[in-house]
Amino acid sequence: MSKTKEDARSEVEAFQKDVGRLREEVGKVIVGHREVVDGVITCMLASSHALLEGVPGLGKTMLVRTIAEAVSLQFSRIQFTPDMMPADILGTTVLDQGEGEGKREARLAFRKGPIFANIVLADEVNRATPKTQSALLEAMQEHRVTIAKTTHVLDEPFFVLATQNPLESEGTYPLPEAQLDRFFFKLHVPFPGREELTQILDRTTGTEATSAKPVLDRERIIAMQGLVREVPVAAHVKDYAVRILLATHPASTTVDLVKRFVKFGASPRGAQALLLAAKIRALFEGRFAAGIDDVRAVALPALRHRVLLNFEGEAEGVKTDEVVGAILKATAETAV
Repeated sequence: MSKTKEDARSEVEAFQKDVGRLREEVGKVIVGHREVVDGVITCMLASSHALLEGVPGLGKTMLVRTIAEAVSLQFSRIQFTPDMMPADILGTTVLDQGEGEGKREARLAFRKGPIFANIVLADEVNRATPKTQSALLEAMQEHRVTIAKTTHVLDEPFFVLATQNPLESEGTYPLPEAQLDRFFFKLHVPFPGREELTQILDRTTGTEATSAKPVLDRERIIAMQGLVREVPVAAHVKDYAVRILLATHPASTTVDLVKRFVKFGASPRGAQALLLAAKIRALFEGRFAAGIDDVRAVALPALRHRVLLNFEGEAEGVKTDEVVGAILKATAETAV
């Protein structure tokens, strides 16, 4: 049964209202960072994952924890370290001999790890070894975990919010391309300005402690995720997203920066992220249809970690944001 205009309008209004309540609750704790907050909310509503990058002390961990407090979902935090093993994340099989006076035959039992939650904070994810980082791959892509030939399905909604420090290189392991591609957005957390720093000091050096209260529950989040999938996208908008993605590949572009400095372009997941994020942005603004402006607005966080520079690009200090910006500037809204 098709949705009437009145039904669509009421659902979009309810969506906007709930997102506004969530923003307001997060804003009670987090100063500024509106784009980052919206980016994390977008990833949650797309049923996907976010990578937050910024120098220490900018509140990345606090932001994730605050959003977890503002929604009635199970939350777990994993502090990644070089000596962490995959079992520390996924869980392990132990010998259960029972408790109490009654004797019971010993049996093998699976003890779930911290990955079995709705919101998983992977703090300083690039400090773990590639072996441990790879433990997240199946969970992030398929929302399930396989241990000793047994597959455990993760409860929905499920998404990973990972943080990393771009400055330190000692004791860190860069995320492999396959894992980077599984993050819906890569969000840069900027340094706060003068007024924001003053507000941070007011909130954190006084006697009153602030915290977020739950404003959305599991059922509502799943319903909002379903509404996102129903937002229509016109053929020319979809084609625009495809042309942007193709322009990230040196073999199929006319953009000079791409030809000179890019080794590999974005995967099809990049196009999926462009369209889903465009749908969510349209709903944020009260529209039940995604347009080209929506695609352009989400291109940087959706593609910046999926465009891989070659040796010359890294040596020249080229930023992937510059490359994506050049692509957006060179790509016409309508196909020639």
